[in-house]
Amino acid sequence: MAPPGNVPRPFEPRLVRLRKQRAAEGFAGAAFLHARVAADLADRLEAIPRRFDNALALGGGGLFSRELRTRPELAARIGAVTEADVAEGDVEVDFEHLPFAPRSFDLIVSPLALHWVNDLPGAFIQIRRALKPDGLMLAALFGGETLNELRLALIEAESEITGGAAMRVAPFADLQDIAGLLQRAGFALPAADRDVVTVRYGEPMRLLADLRAMGETAALAERGPRTLSRRILARTFEIYREKFCDPDRRVRATFEILTATGWAPHESQQQPLKPGSAKARLADALGTKERKAEE
Repeated sequence: MAPPGNVPRPFEPRLVRLRKQRAAEGFAGAAFLHARVAADLADRLEAIPRRFDNALALGGGGLFSRELRTRPELAARIGAVTEADVAEGDVEVDFEHLPFAPRSFDLIVSPLALHWVNDLPGAFIQIRRALKPDGLMLAALFGGETLNELRLALIEAESEITGGAAMRVAPFADLQDIAGLLQRAGFALPAADRDVVTVRYGEPMRLLADLRAMGETAALAERGPRTLSRRILARTFEIYREKFCDPDRRVRATFEILTATGWAPHESQQQPLKPGSAKARLADALGTKERKAEE
């Protein structure tokens, strides 16, 4: 599904794929955040007492399947797992245009992949259509507070040296948007929560090295008119150390992880009551006297 003309397109899918392909060989050793998310999604599935015969792992470089191999009881409740990613896997996909037929999967998990999609509502719609009725989606993606320290240091350094600043760190969705997007996409029982992870480094350069090794450096469609010079980068690191350094001289990097949960609609699911169908009055339950609005 192509994004409508009025949907912003901050990312360049070709660059997203290129970044992931370059990182693929050493990805498993560098992607500690993706591994953490794969484990969290598995934890959530362990709390759901049902079987999923046909599952899709959308993104994550195979880490979800690797996590399942460490949990035999959970793996016994999940049948075939198809690994799909932009760079490698059983199926190589474009997250903007998923190739799966309607009602193909009982379960779709996505560990830190969908934050690179331009049309996130459209991606959620495609995922919901690919689920069988009463199928489950669990998707984790980076949220808007991710890399705030790096973003602020870059803006200050570039503004100081050149008099202006281009976007250098990717924009990500906010928590309050996610549940609404799930509802718009037609999911039942939509929910979203957040986890904030602080990673500490001896030097800001190590953060950039980790982002590159994970394939998570910005793949922006509109890049600034100036390249990121050594002078700007050096000043960025100085500002980073000045403003985001702990007493032990290590610097902080924030990663906000949003997890979206939604079910494909099915008649067996709990439904909201129709207005006026309640069998008891709230006033009776609270032990108070009911009053008219004008009172």
